[in-house]
Amino acid sequence: PSLKALFSHLADSSVHWSSRSRVHGSSFAHRGELRHAKRIVVKLGSAVVTRGDECGLALGRLASIVEQVAVLQNQGREMMIVTSGAVAFGKQRLRHEILLSQSVRQALHSGNNQLKDVSVPVLEARACAAAGQSGLMALYEAMFTQYSTCTAQVLVTNLDFHDDEKRQNLNSTLQELLRMNIVPIINTNDAVVPPPEPDSDLQGVNIISIKDNDSLAARLAVEMKADLLITLSDVEGLYNNPPGTDDAKLIDTFYPGDQQSITYGTKSRVGIGGMEAKVKAALWALQGGTSVVIANGTNPKVTGHVITDIVEGKKVGTFFSEIKPAGPSVEEQAELAQSLGRVLSSLQPDQRRDIICRLAELLTERKEEILAANKMDMEMAVSAGVLPPAMLSRLSLTPAKLNGLSIGLRQIAMAAQDSIGRVLRRTMVANNLQLEQITVPIGVLLVIFEARPDCLPQVSALAIASGNAVLLKGGKEAANTNRVLHQLAQEALSVHGVREAVQMVSTREDVADLCRLDKMVDLIIPRGSSQLVRDIQRATKGIPVLGHSEGICHVYVDADASIDKVIKIVRDSKCDYPAACNAMETLLIHRSILKTPLFDQIIDMLRSEQVKIHAGPRFASYLTFSPSETRSLRTEFGELECCLEVVDSMQEAVDHIHKYGSSHTDVIITENQETAEGFLQQLDSACVFWNASSRFADGYRFGLGAEVGISTARIHARGPVGLEGLLSTKWILRGDGHTVADFSEQGVMEYIHENLPVGQRDRN
Repeated sequence: PSLKALFSHLADSSVHWSSRSRVHGSSFAHRGELRHAKRIVVKLGSAVVTRGDECGLALGRLASIVEQVAVLQNQGREMMIVTSGAVAFGKQRLRHEILLSQSVRQALHSGNNQLKDVSVPVLEARACAAAGQSGLMALYEAMFTQYSTCTAQVLVTNLDFHDDEKRQNLNSTLQELLRMNIVPIINTNDAVVPPPEPDSDLQGVNIISIKDNDSLAARLAVEMKADLLITLSDVEGLYNNPPGTDDAKLIDTFYPGDQQSITYGTKSRVGIGGMEAKVKAALWALQGGTSVVIANGTNPKVTGHVITDIVEGKKVGTFFSEIKPAGPSVEEQAELAQSLGRVLSSLQPDQRRDIICRLAELLTERKEEILAANKMDMEMAVSAGVLPPAMLSRLSLTPAKLNGLSIGLRQIAMAAQDSIGRVLRRTMVANNLQLEQITVPIGVLLVIFEARPDCLPQVSALAIASGNAVLLKGGKEAANTNRVLHQLAQEALSVHGVREAVQMVSTREDVADLCRLDKMVDLIIPRGSSQLVRDIQRATKGIPVLGHSEGICHVYVDADASIDKVIKIVRDSKCDYPAACNAMETLLIHRSILKTPLFDQIIDMLRSEQVKIHAGPRFASYLTFSPSETRSLRTEFGELECCLEVVDSMQEAVDHIHKYGSSHTDVIITENQETAEGFLQQLDSACVFWNASSRFADGYRFGLGAEVGISTARIHARGPVGLEGLLSTKWILRGDGHTVADFSEQGVMEYIHENLPVGQRDRN
């Protein structure tokens, strides 16, 4: 969304500060707590404020930053800005004046009107600051006026902090401005400060020298008891090595004890700080009770929402925290999973089968432990009263469900025998040059699931069978059940030393943050509501998403349908498990069936099963008194409700499904084989059935053992995704000194391109 839309949305929302989880003196422990920050200092580095030529301001970036600050100010937060830019703005003005005056003098003293090249002298920074400060402030004032926000200029020097009376006066002034809902814009008074001392360091614990705007922002944030300091620069955040080097990794969260693991690079193109100065200032502010985030304020892809994203707790830049979590970060988990996934894929097929069989055994051996944990989750969910019946049904585990899971896992174990390294294609490219295409794991899977704990052992088994590592992010509703099931999965993996190949992400990361792990995650599989799937599809950054956003499944009752089959199939499709994504949501009836005994029996059956019927527009037009008309023909009810609509033919049913369906599962009930085959061939859904319930769209029922989900995508896996859907391929070429030049016009070899049986390898 645009920043204008973001502004209007956030400005109308109320922010409650009573929920703040800290008092000043201790910084926030986790990013998610940053949304409770009331008093915020935003430090704009020289590289953020100035243009690339260092003469003049980056007006587009500045306007975006002003808009975000105004959004937060209008939420009721207290915003302060520490800004650079006076020198650059003044340099632009002075250069223009000098060039103009030199040109005029040349014109006056030259007999011919030809001007010589004009050289601009080196401009002294303090003079530039004096010339630029008023213009910079006027620009800020004009921009903030667009959002009905008042600003005030405050210029400071080191003395204002070291002299007690001056410091108290400064504090009093800023407090009063904030009380009046004014945004103070603070800068060092560069017109009078001494030249910077690049080698001087921050002094001690209780005193910090104001030698640049980094130290100024830190000192100001602590002095004003700010909750959060956001430092914007021209790099994404803090790296363990200089940005741009091969081994450089962005540090998500930095802890005070980690300084020794950092190698600093050069300073930014402008300014006198540098990352080392920023880190020292950040640590000083952190020790004073202010949370700090260092982030990029120049990236055009994120500049428009970097500040608001940070305040919302999103993973942007580097967050400084005093509290180091007991477990690994999600990035560390992903790296470990990536490493152990390669070990898992190199195990013998029998070893992977043993792991899955052991997990199947544990599901029955530890049944009481699993059900006790699930009972706790169910009681908490019912007590909270926020889960709809459909999600409560998915959350519940029973002995029958666990037995079914165990059987399904044993099916997967048998399929794991030849899953990896299977030759799909073998080609003799030329003499002694043989090409093979073989199956390989995809890599690291990220599976995000809501209140469906049975998903955990299913996905774990499929990942193990296909040699993939997996990161699991379960819903908090099933926290106790998931914890026990994950322990069992890791216990089974320990049989062959790959315990960490299946990991549960239990940190506070938002789903959107997990979707940004594009360097470590190869496929995301969401299991949950259509809203969850859509959110993940929008949030992912370059990682493929396997899944479906909705399960709008249709059953079409043709003119030649059998009465008995219609009643059985419609009842099963809708009533067997209404919360399932393969349950019927729309019942299409051929027009000739209206006002027949078959139609009456269908309605009576649905009523006896307590199914609420919503009339489609055309069906409603046939009735004097009709059920409530559906709000949309694209509704996934997930409960004992369905839409009923009328069509004139099989072709019209196909057209209706293409227009309103979700390409999931659709059914025709008819005794006319020609009509059925036309439906099966024309309909473009992942699963298309003839005279069978839509509930058969399931990995277990298909004989896949289990599924990681049902995909409605057009490429890779489609329909219920089992073991095969979690495999990719690679090409292996075996030669004997062959080169492409050998096959040129002057070469001595020719291509054969002969397909060989997959069981045959050598042929000379």
